[in-house]
Amino acid sequence: MRPLCDCCGEHINKLNQQVSVMRKEIKNLRQILDSAVRAHRKHMTSLQSAVSKMGLCGADKASPAPPPSQASPQAALERGNIQTAPIGYISSCFSVKNGTPRQPTICGPSRAELRIQQSVFNNPDHALVGLEQYSHVWIIFLFHKNGQLNYKAKVKPPRLNGQRVGVYSTRSPHRPNALGLTLAKLDKIVGDRIHLSDIDMIDGTPVLDIKPYIPEYDSPCTRVSIDSEACDPNTDQPNAAADEEFNILNLYKEKGTESNVKRQRTDVVGSLVPRNASEADAPVTDSSRVQFSLSKDLYNVLEEVKTYVTQNELCQSEDQVSESPKTMPPPEPTVDHPCYGEEAYSTIAGWITDPPVASLDVRFTSHAERELAEFLPTHHSGPSDRPRFQFLQNPEEAAAAIRGVLSADPRSVYRRTRCRDRLFFFTLDTADITCWFGQGFAEVLQVRPVERHISSM
Repeated sequence: MRPLCDCCGEHINKLNQQVSVMRKEIKNLRQILDSAVRAHRKHMTSLQSAVSKMGLCGADKASPAPPPSQASPQAALERGNIQTAPIGYISSCFSVKNGTPRQPTICGPSRAELRIQQSVFNNPDHALVGLEQYSHVWIIFLFHKNGQLNYKAKVKPPRLNGQRVGVYSTRSPHRPNALGLTLAKLDKIVGDRIHLSDIDMIDGTPVLDIKPYIPEYDSPCTRVSIDSEACDPNTDQPNAAADEEFNILNLYKEKGTESNVKRQRTDVVGSLVPRNASEADAPVTDSSRVQFSLSKDLYNVLEEVKTYVTQNELCQSEDQVSESPKTMPPPEPTVDHPCYGEEAYSTIAGWITDPPVASLDVRFTSHAERELAEFLPTHHSGPSDRPRFQFLQNPEEAAAAIRGVLSADPRSVYRRTRCRDRLFFFTLDTADITCWFGQGFAEVLQVRPVERHISSM
């Protein structure tokens, strides 16, 4: 077989490139077709439900029908087919997706406002009574700017720099139901308006629900973990609480000093023993089994410890008088005690704490600093030609917000790895930010007011 000439080889390479491009286009077309089919099915389902409701209403008007029509919403609820309506919409300092933080803790000074709609409650402020007692709230919202309804089982998180993982191991907005969850700081409540900070939501985000953040229920660091088998009185094995008592006694024997005994006894009383005798004598229920099982035994152990402390003080006084050394018995082997707090519950993926994408150093040019200083704070009163922030308090807070956004590298994986253009644009409150990315840093070049806000002043 004769070798191919250079001209034929180049022609073949061009054909191969065209074939690869065509394959990618066909793959994209298939994905678009799949998403269109799914959207069509959803529309057909909604139309069928609407037609069935109209038929039921017509039947009700024609002749009195029995109440089974009222059972259809209940059946739909049991099947999980519900229709949601937003309770309000977010007014945020982030007007577009570009530059919006991917997590709420990235940009602490970010602020937003949520107003409860009157279509949900006749008196929306009544639904917020008591919420001011909490410092943080859970916000359940909808990713309304996804742009398309398709989703994949595996996604590429930006922090993994292109590596694929399952969608349910990430917080990707492209999910089957496009629901988002964020923990926001509750600043204040004025009437039917909730003022929030530490947010990662775009302006106009539909909010579906609000729930208070309760560390005792939501944070693993505040829970006490005791093995269920250790709390079961029917098991023959020694439980973890008894092992803890045994370790406490051994620790007292090893330490021997009154200060250590008092301090350790206080720790045990605060964490494992009920506050009064009535609680110790109360029967153990399922709800109190984890924290207060064997509380009576612990109370007896503490009484023995108290007796031991008294005897230890007497022994120390006798040692000082006689000055005869006594050999202490060898410490008995310790037993693992129950785990408390975060080590017993909290476990996260390694790429969260140590991502392949490092944090960036953020710089400001002198020109950008002067432009940012021209913005007036939110509480400034009186007419002025200078731009003014709507959510951020002052230029210093805006600078901190810009650093938070850029240090986490808000670019997509494609723009970070393949795009030659290093410029990046995003909007924060009433300011348009222009910056560029270098090796390990981001530099802010320009901070200009948004034109629509200038025209309104």
